Order: sequence, then structure tokens, then C-alpha cells
Amino acid sequence: MTDDSNLADDSNLTDDSNFAEGLQRWRHSYSAAPIADRDFTTLSGSTVEPLYWPAEPDSRFARIGWPGQYPFTRGIHPTGYRGKPWTIRQFAGFGSAAQTNERYKMILGEGGGGLSVAFDMPTLMGRDSDEERSIGEVGHCGVAIDSAADMEILFDGIDLATTTTSMTISGPAVAVFCMYVVAAERQGVAVDRLNGTLQTDIFKEYIAQKEWIYPPEPQLKLIGDLMEYVGAKMPAYKPVSVSGYHIREAGATAAQELAFTLAAGFGYVELGLSRGLDIEKFAPGLSFFFDAHIDFFEEIAKFRAARRVWARWLRDVYGAKTDRAQWLRFHTQTAGVSLTAQQPENNIVRTAVEAMAAVLGGTNSLHTNALDEVLALPSAKAAQIALRTQQVIAEETGVLNVADPLGGSWYVEALTDQLEAEAEAIFARIRELGGDSTITSGLLRGIENGWFIGEIADSAFTYQLELERGAKRVVGVNTLTGDIGETLPIMRVSHEVETQQRDVLAKRRANRDGAAVAAALQRLLDAATRGENLVEPMLAAVRVETTLGELCQVLRPLWGDYHEPVRF
Repeated sequence: MTDDSNLADDSNLTDDSNFAEGLQRWRHSYSAAPIADRDFTTLSGSTVEPLYWPAEPDSRFARIGWPGQYPFTRGIHPTGYRGKPWTIRQFAGFGSAAQTNERYKMILGEGGGGLSVAFDMPTLMGRDSDEERSIGEVGHCGVAIDSAADMEILFDGIDLATTTTSMTISGPAVAVFCMYVVAAERQGVAVDRLNGTLQTDIFKEYIAQKEWIYPPEPQLKLIGDLMEYVGAKMPAYKPVSVSGYHIREAGATAAQELAFTLAAGFGYVELGLSRGLDIEKFAPGLSFFFDAHIDFFEEIAKFRAARRVWARWLRDVYGAKTDRAQWLRFHTQTAGVSLTAQQPENNIVRTAVEAMAAVLGGTNSLHTNALDEVLALPSAKAAQIALRTQQVIAEETGVLNVADPLGGSWYVEALTDQLEAEAEAIFARIRELGGDSTITSGLLRGIENGWFIGEIADSAFTYQLELERGAKRVVGVNTLTGDIGETLPIMRVSHEVETQQRDVLAKRRANRDGAAVAAALQRLLDAATRGENLVEPMLAAVRVETTLGELCQVLRPLWGDYHEPVRF
């Protein structure tokens, strides 16, 4: 790592010569990039330029810059969305793999650009559907996946060589990733053709979402193994998606979401470096996942600050030299916590506002929540409305025409600077917690002593008090509560899903080669005991239909379970 005492010093970019050089580089990059064949005029027919900038630089410009150039405040691509719009990636999963497969085909058929898998609670916790702890939870908050056969069904008729797939899972992520790879193999797809994202962000599980299996050190060992495997065999795949979404949903402020998320990202950079990996090669495989909350301008500023802070730390602290290694690529999901059970139709408006903030902040992909998600899993109709919300924004509003259209706004730039400063103060505190100047030590210490949990709880409590006093208002909840709407029909997952999944799993166990499963599990345990990379032995176990619960359970005697600290 290099010295970071002057992280914010980019003053050499403000003089006239550098301004002119930056403009020339942007013009050259824009001209050389592919541009979509679309109409770039306003609704009234006026021609729109691809970018707008001041007539001459001012003191702010070094921090704003040009699209596609460091510090990437205005976006990582010189063309903005003229070259490629954001990917419409709707998060979905419920019931059985066959039921979710039908929903995926609907999403792709209606214009979705990629898939994002939601798993049920047993899967998220590394449990099989027939375990006692899984009773009543199978298929209810996502799709049930017990072995590679379920993953085959999940993507039946969907070409994994051409469909990018995100999987939101962390504790048992490597095992589920292996099932995805084996499903692709059974389609005849070579592993090096797979493209997508695995969440794998164990830091945010300890900080906010609470879906872990093992203590932090062995979980980080698995993530390091995955980074090595993907770096060697899957050039397009992103093995880690650092998630701020669940941190924000737990009650964090925008600044806390920004800082805790980027700090976790720095932790994974330090993990890659500790494995001897080349930062220029593995850093582009780190992606991010942010919340788009209801405060429109604060969210736009948060996304812009995230790109700038990440680029600066990657360059100045960790020594990354190439643009691709300094880029922050991120997926956004609109805020589930902003949705209300009261007057649920208002959630369509909230989602549209949040989606627009994500787009104006330069998101690379986007999920829009359905109006009924506060009550249940989305119905097909609600899911279509959520999808169409993105499509209306893309096709009708003109936001694709201009890169970073709010760049230079006094308000947006001030908010961007403010969030950046607040994040830097939090990074300093995390480093103090660790005591050795690394972010990783601070993260682990803050998890161990409950610091992150306490910070988020305090923020959530403060907001709740403001809501109950009426200082913060939510339409339909503490203001404008009159409702003439009808009761919203909601989708319910039948208990039959659980009983059928348990029956299918029992038959699958009876028909597989039990001796091969036992031998594969022993080889996996032996490799873990020796400290070897576990991806290949886990793949071998998955190929003989070893279940998720079996894969996770075999390592528990070696690694133990994790129990979070009690904090009052």
C-alpha cells in the first residue's frame, strides 16, 4: 500500500491546461466508443449534446472531472448511457426452481436484460429443505436450492452462456456458485463463458443482514479461494458484490452505507493482495450493490461520491494504475424499507423516484421493487409494473441522452463532497479500531465488539423518533392517511412447495451414488484441513449431487459456527 496522507489533493487537475487536455481526451474517447443508434433530441426536437461542462474550470472541477476519466465522479464510461444503457436486472425467486424458472422467462421475454436470483432462508443459511430448522421457510422468501439438480431446473431453457446472472447469497455462496457452474456444465457451457455476479460479501452479513455460517476468518478463506479460481478460469465473472443495500435497509444513513460498503470493498482488496493476486486483474472483478432510497438528491450524490472515493483509494492507497482497476461498478435496488403497507399503490411512485435517482447517479444495473413487496413476494402483475417502471424511464424521459446531467449542480456537488467527507471520517474510525492501519483489522474488530451494529441501531432509532414526531413524513403512514383503495391481492406460496421439495430431495438422495458423495465430502474436508483452495473439491462434490446442507455441515467441525456478540 502507498501513502494516503494526501488523498483529496487533486489540485493539479484544475488549471487551464489540464482542463483542456481532459476535454480533448474525453472527446477522443467518446468519438472512439460505440454509440447506440437512437434519437438524441428532446421531446420538442432540440438536439442534445452528450455532455455539458463549464466554459472554464473552477475550483470544483478537479473533483468533478470528465466521464470515463479519473476520479470518475461523472461515470466510468465517456459515453454515459449513450453507449450502453444500464442493465435491467430484476431480482426474483420464490417457491420451487420450476416456478421461479417461469418468472425468469417472463422477465427476459418482457425485456429484462439479466437475472438476479433470490434464495429462500434455508438456502441462504446453508440448510437443506428437509432439515428441522427449515420447516415453514422453504420457498417463502426466495427459491429453494438443495443441489445442482435444482439449479439445472432453475435455468432450464435459459442459455447461461449469454444470460448474465447475479446471485444474492453470502454464507454458503461458494457452494451455490459451484452448483451454478455445474448447471452450466450440464448445459454444455464452458466455464470461461459464464458472466455474472456472486454476492459473497460476508462482511455485510456480520454487520447487517445476519446470514452467516462460519466465523469471519474461514469465510474470508472461502472468498479468497473463489477470487483465485475465478481469476484463473472465468475472466468475465465477478466473484464478489460488495453490498451496502442490506446495511441501508437495516437503518444506516447514506454516509454509513457509503462508508461501510466501501470499507468492506477495501477489505476484499486487502484479501486479494494477501493472496498475491494482481490488483490490476482482480479489482475489476469486485462490484458493488447499493440502495436507492427516497431522498432523491442525497442518493445521486452518494453514487457519485462512491465512484470518486473508490478510485482514489484504489490508486493512492492500494496502488492500482489502470482505469479498469479503479472503476467502481455497481448495481442498485430501490429501497424496500421505503415501501409501505398503507396505500401500497404509492409504492409505484416511490420506486420510480428511487430508480430515477439511481439512473442519474450512473448505476450500471438496476432492480425496481414491486408495489406489493412490503406484503409478500411480488405477483406477476406487480413484477411487470416494476419492470415497466425502468423501461419508461429508459425509453421516454431522455435520461439516456446526457452523461451525468446534474454534474456541476451546486446542490448535488455540495452533497457529493459532504458525503465523501463523512465517509472519510468513518474510514479513519475503522482504522483506529483495528490499530494496524489496515481496513480489514478494523472491520473484524468492529464486528467482534458490535461497533457496526451499534452505529446502525443508533441511526435507525434517530430516524424512528423523527418519524413518530412527524418531523419526517411518509404519505399514508403519518400524513395523508385517508385511503379509498381496495385491498391489494397478494401472492402466497403454498405449503405444498415445501412438502414437494422435501419429497424430491428424498428421492434424489436415494438415487444418487452415496459412496461417491461420502468420498467427495471427505476429500473436501481433507483439503480444508490442509488449507488448500476448496473450489475444485467442492465442484467435484456438487457433480455427484451432494446437497448444500451436506457441503456446509462437513466443514462445521473444523471451522465452527459463528455467534454474534450481545450488545445493549
